[in-house]
Amino acid sequence: MEVKRTIATLLKDGFILVFNQDKLDVVGAAEALIRAGVNNIEITCRISKPLEKIARLSKALPDFAVGAASLIDSDGMLDVYNKAHSDDPLPTVQRAMEAGAGFVVSAGGFTERTYKRISGKAAMIPGCGSATEIINQFSMGANLCKVFPAKQLGGPDFIKAVDPAIHKTVSLVPMGGTNARNMPDYFDAGVLVLGGSFSMIEKNVMNRIIDQQDYDLLAERLTSIKSLINRHRTRKWPDIDFATASVEQISKATGRSFNLG
Repeated sequence: MEVKRTIATLLKDGFILVFNQDKLDVVGAAEALIRAGVNNIEITCRISKPLEKIARLSKALPDFAVGAASLIDSDGMLDVYNKAHSDDPLPTVQRAMEAGAGFVVSAGGFTERTYKRISGKAAMIPGCGSATEIINQFSMGANLCKVFPAKQLGGPDFIKAVDPAIHKTVSLVPMGGTNARNMPDYFDAGVLVLGGSFSMIEKNVMNRIIDQQDYDLLAERLTSIKSLINRHRTRKWPDIDFATASVEQISKATGRSFNLG
């Protein structure tokens, strides 16, 4: 999936589900997302065999935007970790792309070398925790910037504080601690897309979904999350129909640049 199309999908969805549950089938979860009106997922490299899951999902649903997350773009750290975990090593950004990832999400920033190597080939969403990191990553080519860990950084208040300092130019994606309660505040702060894991679903319901492999119930809960996102984004941006607007139209209406040239 080309970069612009991937960004368009993320903006249309307004939500990136972090797939961090080894006990669920990744294709079943993706199909539940599709029924809920969400056409993307990011597979965190904190679960087992992430490349296998990315490859399987990319093959099964070629029009679905598949991301690789929790990437560490550091040769030194990868070497240390992978020597200790040779049975299930952390993949490089390049290997994640080769497996089928259409967007890549890092725990920290991406290196300049990586931007030069893959810019324009996959959407890039680096992890950032300060205005300096956001500006530096965007300047090198980031399409969106992940704010992580969003809750510990201050949640919506952090977005409200840092966004004016970066002149409301970069689209910030909070991840970590997002939920139905703080979702309105994030969108009110100017967020277009937020990330969240299965922890957004009530624990007892999630246990039932896992125990019974109930993807209909998962689709039902994800539909509720998507409906909340639609309602809160429309309240903030009443003049934008995110379901049909182009990336250019969203950029013009919000002032956000997505580094698409």
